[in-house]
Amino acid sequence: MRSTWKLIWPPLVAVVFFLTVWQLSVSLFHIESWILPSPADIARESTSNASGLWAHTMATLRLTLIGFPIGTGVGLIVALLLHLLPWARRAFYPLIILSQNVPSIALGPLLIIWFGFGLLPKIVLITMVCFFPVAVAAMGGLSQSDQVMMNYMKMAGASKWQIFTKLELPSSIPALFSGVKISATYAVMGAVVAEWIGADKGIGYYMLLQKSAYRTDRMFVAIVIIVLLSLVLFAIIALLEKWLVRWKPRRNS
Repeated sequence: MRSTWKLIWPPLVAVVFFLTVWQLSVSLFHIESWILPSPADIARESTSNASGLWAHTMATLRLTLIGFPIGTGVGLIVALLLHLLPWARRAFYPLIILSQNVPSIALGPLLIIWFGFGLLPKIVLITMVCFFPVAVAAMGGLSQSDQVMMNYMKMAGASKWQIFTKLELPSSIPALFSGVKISATYAVMGAVVAEWIGADKGIGYYMLLQKSAYRTDRMFVAIVIIVLLSLVLFAIIALLEKWLVRWKPRRNS
């Protein structure tokens, strides 16, 4: 508990200090709420519109929980194929990097033209956002196995499949989880962008409505919800990593 508290209190104090300065600045300089609402205004608006926000939040969460596992699975499959097939890695890895230079907001209209306004284009967009961090992290972990152990296994007559399953794949799990944690935060962002493109509910749709109404306080409420969803998903992946990767040595803070 003491070590956990040492990790929690510095960012907690920083957040409280930031919110206090924000609240005092808005009050002292008499900043209009439509330009920059205070934290108190944002909290008041979130409680007064809780039922509507809950429905939009659940829609975004549902979209995220569908697209995130698919994107993670696609990234892992791509990493495994490119690792096991060196010629495929040389051929397709540059194309995968180039695909990430296209903004997701620019791909949305094309996906709607191709797949319509249903769930499929949104899932495709989230998958395209999520798979890249997982693929890159997994490929890095697979290629950074212990060379001494690998040479020992080769000398012992181990096959390529045995080396892959007994050495390369287990040693890549910490790197894989690093990519999955990044992908988890990207998944929420991808869901919101997908809702911007075409949806009738969700936090992205809610933000579009409040932008048209110049409700800055509600825009900040939506931003807070997006941040909280990302943090919760990140924390779940971190706890899963701690439970699965028990053999990983702990580092001193």
